[in-house]
Amino acid sequence: MARRPYVLSWVASAALLCACIPRPQGGAAEMGAQGSAASPAPGENPFTGARLFVDPASSARRQVEAWRGSRPDDAAMIEKIAREPQSFWFGDWNQDVTADVDARMSEIAAAGALGLFVAYDIPHRDCGNHSAGGASAAEAYKAWIRKFARGIGGRRAVVILEPDALGLLKDCLTPEQQEERLGLLADAVTVLGQSGAVSVYIDAGNAKWQPPPVMAERLRAAGVEKARGFALNVSNFVTTEESVAYGKQISTLLSGKPFIVDTSRNGNGPTKELQWCNPDGRALGKSPTTETGEPLVDAYLWIKLPGESDGACNGGPRAGEWWPEYALGLSQRAKP
Repeated sequence: MARRPYVLSWVASAALLCACIPRPQGGAAEMGAQGSAASPAPGENPFTGARLFVDPASSARRQVEAWRGSRPDDAAMIEKIAREPQSFWFGDWNQDVTADVDARMSEIAAAGALGLFVAYDIPHRDCGNHSAGGASAAEAYKAWIRKFARGIGGRRAVVILEPDALGLLKDCLTPEQQEERLGLLADAVTVLGQSGAVSVYIDAGNAKWQPPPVMAERLRAAGVEKARGFALNVSNFVTTEESVAYGKQISTLLSGKPFIVDTSRNGNGPTKELQWCNPDGRALGKSPTTETGEPLVDAYLWIKLPGESDGACNGGPRAGEWWPEYALGLSQRAKP
């Protein structure tokens, strides 16, 4: 089972950096012909021709700078993480989520890039495990998601909605709480999509969790018909190939809905025991790209931030904290 860490957000004070997906040869970052600020047309892949933002003040970037003089080889390994675009997570740790999302969105928009955000504040989050927390009640969550949407405003962004919320639907919730959660997700899809500039992907767990018919039913109940699609393998280690095959099965049950796959740490696939919390021997996966070779797959993305702990397990710090040695291992084992 894949449970998600949270990530504390901050506003970078360094110069803005961007990266294209796909990344052109030579490392140049170029926008599509229409620029990345325009909202996608209905039914259009929101990542096509768009830039994703590379955080110049990420933990990985700061680690590179810290090790550049004393551990140059290791710094070069961490550079594999620091140079890639990743998502920004928001939840109950943000005291003013509107201001925090707005500040981050302003940075990204100023660079002509596409915001890539994770909304992670659902009540009873993570069934009380390493990433426990979330809004205190349904009305509090509705208020939070509206504040979150207000921070984005009319600017272009992609939102991955509530990792694990559907995968864990029946693990710790009463039938009444299950219905409440599905209603909250459907409401969030509607609220986030009102501007026409935000593309929503509802998290659908991973290929080794719920059977495709079960997940398709849950996605349908959560309002996926109003979303762009669904997200797979967030913070997990299932291979890209297996994730795509699983996603295709779900998509068939949902009239061809597209999906995205988190490839941040799946370079070596999962462990035989399907450990989800800081498992040993894992590696970085495919770099973010829209060149998936799969019409139903909008993009391969780094939604989980490689090097940030899954929780206080297997020698790691609490969920969301930067763990440089784990990041180093992921980078060292990455395939060219």
